[in-house]
Amino acid sequence: MKTVKVSLNSIDKVKTFVNEISRFDFDFDLVSGRYVIDAKSIMGIFSLDLSKPIDLNIHADDDSLEEVLETLAPYIIE
Repeated sequence: MKTVKVSLNSIDKVKTFVNEISRFDFDFDLVSGRYVIDAKSIMGIFSLDLSKPIDLNIHADDDSLEEVLETLAPYIIE
């Protein structure tokens, strides 16, 4: 598992983010405070405070992790 911080501060970003990660067969969790939601759920994402960066837990194997990170690069913040 790898954890990165992502920024999903607009409706369009949320929609494209969900479309991008839905292509993968791995589990993705968004963690905001004490809330953990499925990152493939648009309704779940909109229940979070999107004004701040959110932790994304990527449950991918090491072989596929690089591809996932490249796909999510526009959303990842340092």
